[in-house]
Amino acid sequence: MALGLIWGGTFMVVSLALDGYGPLTVACARTTLGAVALLALMRALGRPWPKLTRPLTIYLLIIGPLNTALPFALLSWGQQHVPSAFAGISMAALPLFVLPLAHIFADERLSLRKLIGVLLGFTGALVLIGPNVLQLGQGAEPLGQLACLAASFSYAVSSILTRRCPPIDSIAMATITLCIGATCLIPAMLVVEGIPDLADRQSTIAILFLGLIPTALATLLRVSVIRSAGSVFMSLVNYQVPLWSVLFGVLILNEVLPLRFFAALSLILIGLAISQWASLKGLIR
Repeated sequence: MALGLIWGGTFMVVSLALDGYGPLTVACARTTLGAVALLALMRALGRPWPKLTRPLTIYLLIIGPLNTALPFALLSWGQQHVPSAFAGISMAALPLFVLPLAHIFADERLSLRKLIGVLLGFTGALVLIGPNVLQLGQGAEPLGQLACLAASFSYAVSSILTRRCPPIDSIAMATITLCIGATCLIPAMLVVEGIPDLADRQSTIAILFLGLIPTALATLLRVSVIRSAGSVFMSLVNYQVPLWSVLFGVLILNEVLPLRFFAALSLILIGLAISQWASLKGLIR
């Protein structure tokens, strides 16, 4: 529940941070603060630095940008042009991207039931974008929508690579990938947006929150949940995130959402339920 609440509220907080800072600054600050927090935690816990073999290093160098720098930058840029609720709903499509990729590149087969769920979920994603997908030359909103979905796809690819990655301590892996992401984003921010000036209090607090709570703390909660309850139980978070993002967007940011957003949310969640039915039955039991 805590993870669903934290990740679901992230998109609202990003919107608040964007009132005072550029999208790359928001993404960079979030990643760098999270990396510093986890480095401090590793030191406090006395966790040893992992032995970086050649295969492990290659995986981490690819996973780092795909799991942090790229999706954080895409979401921050996209949320300049779309409601925070849209970004949250687009993240619900993550498992639907993972399933076909896992069928091809990992050891999880795509059954007929899962395929039906994926197709239904992708229909929801098309409904979410709406007719703007055909109007990419008319304003930035369609590109913002595609940026949010591209962030979800980036997370999906990084999930498959994480599954195939050689053994490594989970906290160490989270720390290293955030450090790699920060290394990518710091020069990009300096070149494109320059050294940021201190903005208003609300935007600054939002950036600090992003680095410490949904980036650093949520990573630790995720590790704790997987260790104590298993990765199957973690799938419940996929159902919570879009619901919280819509709730925060409507009630706190006063976002006016078109009816198709709620239709898309329904289709995506139904598609998730169908594709992950076996996991859900196991949780119910």
